[in-house]
Amino acid sequence: RFLRPGLDQLHDPEDLADGGVAADRIVAALEAGETIFIHGDYDVDGICATAILTRWLRSLGGTVTPFVPHRTRDGYDFRESGLRAAREAGAGLIITVDCGTVAHETVASANALGIDVVVTDHHTVTDTLPPALAVVNPQRPDCGYSGKELCGAGLAWKLGRLVGDRVGADPDALEELLDLVALATIADLVPLTGENRVLVHHGLKRIARAPGPGVRALVRSADVDPATINAGRIGFQIAPRINAAGRIGEASDALQLLLSDDHAAAGELAYRLEGLNLTRREEDQRILDEALEQLADVYDPERDRGVVLDGSGWHPGVIGIVASRVVERIHRPVVMLARDGAVAKGSARSVPGFDLYAALAACSEHLDRFGGHRQAAGMQLPVEGISAFREAFQRETAERMEPELLHPVLRPDLDLDVADADVDLAHWLGYLGPHGMGNPGATFRARGVELT
Repeated sequence: RFLRPGLDQLHDPEDLADGGVAADRIVAALEAGETIFIHGDYDVDGICATAILTRWLRSLGGTVTPFVPHRTRDGYDFRESGLRAAREAGAGLIITVDCGTVAHETVASANALGIDVVVTDHHTVTDTLPPALAVVNPQRPDCGYSGKELCGAGLAWKLGRLVGDRVGADPDALEELLDLVALATIADLVPLTGENRVLVHHGLKRIARAPGPGVRALVRSADVDPATINAGRIGFQIAPRINAAGRIGEASDALQLLLSDDHAAAGELAYRLEGLNLTRREEDQRILDEALEQLADVYDPERDRGVVLDGSGWHPGVIGIVASRVVERIHRPVVMLARDGAVAKGSARSVPGFDLYAALAACSEHLDRFGGHRQAAGMQLPVEGISAFREAFQRETAERMEPELLHPVLRPDLDLDVADADVDLAHWLGYLGPHGMGNPGATFRARGVELT
């Protein structure tokens, strides 16, 4: 089962809490010819999830309007701008993907307008669920689904399976969208274990052999040989091009790329994303330089278990990447806050083993909004409250972080003679992948090696 992961190993989506309710409502919308509004997020996972459900429901004859918010113009999650767009589209049903779990007020507003809402999300659930017709989230305490670690795109794909089963659709047709599931699962840094690993294994095969036009154009623009595609190439070469659109451009460009069936149009959009990615990298470096300069003045490794950095002129779409780079330098949870007038928008990244979301929840009195999971999160707070939040975050990380988490640890799996590191070994190790969060590649140690 591990060496040859098969799609027959996937869990039954009927076990998803509210999954059946959501699927039944979608089928009713398909049969009635209602406009279905799909609201995603502006990261890779949200864009891919939106594309998956849009492509699938359109293939079943649905009238679908997809929407991904602009990071600075619309903000994170299902908010007023998304609801306004749904009303303008004449939607009778809104489906959120990769968001919506904390959108209580907007869901209530949609209900008041007579629009049903189905929330599909994988982010941490708060004490109460939004008042939606259905909330499909494996993180719900009452959800008996075994695969708790699905990303938003993986969950959208599973919901697509539920709908397809109800209308008698060919399941092989849904498998054609596994390239998007793999792309999102790798980019969102969810564990590549269990059914996530199964989905990525088969998604990478599809990217190598017969990807959709959008993914094919991305692979070509990144100058990657499809035959060599793996999780690392997706994470470091392909996904950043989609992320760039959501971070510093229009996320809708990336969505249109993944929805395009025209190879020429897809190529033009991929070229546009390539330019955005180059700009994003330049912005990364500028903000990183400023952050490291600030860090040199305020960081005490003996005292600080968590770090909060803030600055004006920092692009809110880039600070998450920079936070990851600072974590690599100091191996501490890092919050980066971009000041914009009286408001600061932030992104945070953690170290393995530390629950970032729990630490932020303990500081929630200082935050206007926050959301995320153990390893990554976003938030918003007033600029005047940054100092108080910094003190609270440093206090919580000091209390919660075990000493052994303060330093990165390299744990070899096996001692290996250099003579045994041959092509055959590389071949057989390939069966252990795809590698990533939760399923790292093997680490070997060779003793007594002389360096010349």
